[in-house]
Amino acid sequence: MPSPRLHRRSLLAALPALGSAPLCGPATAFTGGATASLRSLELGEWQAFCARFLEPDGRIVDGGNGGVSHSEGQGWGLLCAERAHDRDTFDRIVGWTRRTLARRHDALFSWRWRPEGSGGMVDDPNNATDGDLMIAWALLRAGQRWPDGDYTAQGVAIARDVLRLLVRQVGEETVLLPGVAGFEQREHVILNPSYYAFPAMRALAQAVPDPLWLRLAADGLGLLRRARFGRWSLPADWVALPRSGGRPAPAPGWPARFSYDAVRVPLYLAWAGLGREPAVASAVRFWLDPQHTRLPAWADLTSDSVSPYAASPGIRAIVMVATARQGGLATPFPILPTVDEARDYYSAVLTLLARLAWRDS
Repeated sequence: MPSPRLHRRSLLAALPALGSAPLCGPATAFTGGATASLRSLELGEWQAFCARFLEPDGRIVDGGNGGVSHSEGQGWGLLCAERAHDRDTFDRIVGWTRRTLARRHDALFSWRWRPEGSGGMVDDPNNATDGDLMIAWALLRAGQRWPDGDYTAQGVAIARDVLRLLVRQVGEETVLLPGVAGFEQREHVILNPSYYAFPAMRALAQAVPDPLWLRLAADGLGLLRRARFGRWSLPADWVALPRSGGRPAPAPGWPARFSYDAVRVPLYLAWAGLGREPAVASAVRFWLDPQHTRLPAWADLTSDSVSPYAASPGIRAIVMVATARQGGLATPFPILPTVDEARDYYSAVLTLLARLAWRDS
């Protein structure tokens, strides 16, 4: 396989220009006689999500995990609100996120808030890089949709601190830390492949031009090509990259699984127009394996066993998008699972992200 470094100059530039069509945007975003019904469906999906998971103050609630809120959930909500032309909701989500999750000494955000006591609390001030990327991407898009220098300035500040605080050199590779603290060990560095959200990275690179983005994207793509394990050569939720060089391995301390984090790897690659990458192809082969009696929610990368229960509607939505994009299919807007089919916040938000990925790619 050619070295990913050969593609550094062109990788981000070669990613297709991500569409600006909103989630419930104008008729020109659609084709054919189903324009009105599709537009109504998309608006209804966002409204259904807000009705179930959005508090009036702008907090997005993960009811499946004790009612906590995450920076990634706030970022995904912002991204969907911007696509829906829903500035009121966007501003409420931004307001809660800034008031509650902002860190004192940088532009990043604490990753988790718990509803404990009378007012709730941030129980871990460490950031989560995927949340920061999504919040910054949404703010930059909002600054274009609703000309507002404050949105853009906030997005730029986050992008600069991602480069300043979260990028490391490990051997010959430039990597993206999952958070500021806790992931750099003596022998290896812990990475999360699903945090390489290439569409967001492309937007941040446009807002804050720096050659470091090119190295980060190219080496990240190389990491995703190598960090695949088990019978189906799948990406792991968490990996350890040796400081001395060599192949990454599933990270000690986490289950060696292609699971709820790693399912976003094929989603983000397909979203970025990289649907033919090996990590997408291997995921599609796994999902479509005729030996499965049901679509698995996860695979164990050590034993090659699969979950005893079926994948959620959100994962099914990713499967549909990744399968179509991996094959380069030019198909009409697919009938994806809906928010109402999802039993929990994470499954519901994945259905929305799959819709955005389809439209953008």
